[in-house]
Parts: sequence; structure tokens; C-alpha cells
Amino acid sequence: MDLTFNAGAKPPAGSAAADLIKDGRTATFVADVIEASRKVPVIVDFWATWCGPCKQLGPALEKAVLAAKGAVRMVKIDVDKNQDLAAQLRVQSVPTVYAFKDGRPVDAFTGAVPESQLKQFIQRLTAGAGPSLDDYVAEAKTILAEGDAQTAAGIFQQVLQHDPDNAAALAGLLRCLMALGDTGQAEAMLAQVPPEMARHADIAAVRTAIELARHAGEVGEAADFRRRLAQNADDHQARFDLAMAYYAGNEPEAAVDELLELFRRDRAWNDDAARKQLVKIFEALGFTHPLAKSGRSRLSTLLFS
Repeated sequence: MDLTFNAGAKPPAGSAAADLIKDGRTATFVADVIEASRKVPVIVDFWATWCGPCKQLGPALEKAVLAAKGAVRMVKIDVDKNQDLAAQLRVQSVPTVYAFKDGRPVDAFTGAVPESQLKQFIQRLTAGAGPSLDDYVAEAKTILAEGDAQTAAGIFQQVLQHDPDNAAALAGLLRCLMALGDTGQAEAMLAQVPPEMARHADIAAVRTAIELARHAGEVGEAADFRRRLAQNADDHQARFDLAMAYYAGNEPEAAVDELLELFRRDRAWNDDAARKQLVKIFEALGFTHPLAKSGRSRLSTLLFS
């Protein structure tokens, strides 16, 4: 993917709603639709003030266009004020919607349709149009996993400028701050997240990661716990603390191994502490993370053995 976002850069021009959706007319049709569609697909909504279905379709279509974050634009044409244009495009009833791409119509439909069909209509129109915000989030996650938190943070910040409610991007930015050693700022930002967004799985995972990091930072050195275990392999507190020391040292796989071993030796120890801590680590990693998936599989094997 060709990433063009940079930290501190401004969103590209044309991302504002006023640029994405406009009222058109016959005199400006060539510029607003034909020429504009050579750069980005343009949806043309032919409507009328007396048309009931138009009042349903219009807002839903505008919502779908705005959700596309600049991947498409929309031009609204009042057929009563632009009868010649409507006749040229053979608009026989309203609402009628055309999609223009590369200067020509490529798709169309008539009548009010469900939002799901509007999304499909836009998806067909934008196929191959370039990376979406989700693509940028995925790329930033990969960059963060490779250890470049600074670059990843810049990408997440740009996604949030385009879409402030993008929970995945916010969670990614918070993880970047943690990786850069600024957990305090991450906690402060997390405290300001609206309740509905805070319930998103990615945000909840970051909260768990911060809690784990805080707890792990309170334990001692891994070498001390290894010495205690060498003297007594059933020193469960030492093994638990060793797992937390490994986690604090960015060795989650070793932490999972020790907690699984503790669970194997005494699953009920300290009110099921090993299993509960494993679940927290899996959540902090993200349940699709390879270590989380393999760890859950190993835990299930122990549970049912």
C-alpha cells in the first residue's frame, strides 16, 4: 500500500461535506459531474420537492456518501428546475440515481432502496479506487507490530482527523503511545473517550493492556523469580510474578507459558488467578493475535484434560 499520511499533515482538500455533496444544475453539470468523475466517482441524485420517496432516499444517500470519506461525491439535481437535463438522461421517474466514473455513467437505479443496497452501490462504484481508512488502519497496525511506533502513530492520527470516531485507529494510537513510553498520555486520552466508543473491543483491549502494564511494572526482576522457582518449582506466587515480569519486559509469549504452567500445576490457586490473567493478556493482545489464539487453544486443552 502506498501510504501518503504523515504526522502533522492536514486532511486532503475536498473531504468536507460541502465539497462531497452539492446542488447541481444544467449549466454546471459538465464540471460538477462529467469532469469531476474523472478524478473521483460522482453519484447524481435526480429528485423533486413533491416526491415522497425522494425525501427518504436523499438523506440516506447523503449519509452513505459521507461514510465513504471522500471516495465518492454526490450532486443533487432538482428535475423541475432542470427539465432539459433530466430529459437528456432519460429520467422518467424520481428518484433516479446515476453513478458517473471517468466521465460516463456506469450504474443507476430508480426508487428508494434500503441502506444496505446503497452501500453495495457505492462499493461497486469505488472498487479499486484506492485504499480506505480501514486499509490505513491495518497498515498502521502492521507497522506498529514491526516496531515503528512513531510512523504508525502518524498514520493513526491522520485516520482520526478524517474519522474522529474510528475506535480501531484510536486504540492503535493509544498502543503507539504505550510503545513510545508515554502510557500516562494514553491513560489521559482513554479517560476522555465517550462511553459508547469505550465499549468497542479495541478500546477495551487497550484499557486491559494498560492495567496489565501497570501491574507488571510493580513486580521485581525476572531473574529473582527464576531463582525462587529453581529452589521450589511449586512457588506459585513466584511463577505468577515471573509471568508479569516477562510481560513487563515485552515477552508476552514467555508470560503466557508461565501462566499456563501455573494453571497446569494448580488451576484453583489464588482464586483462579492464572486463568484470569491469561484472559486479560489475550484481550490486551487482541483475540485474533496468533499468540492469543494459540494460548486459548492450549488453555482449552488444559481445561478439558
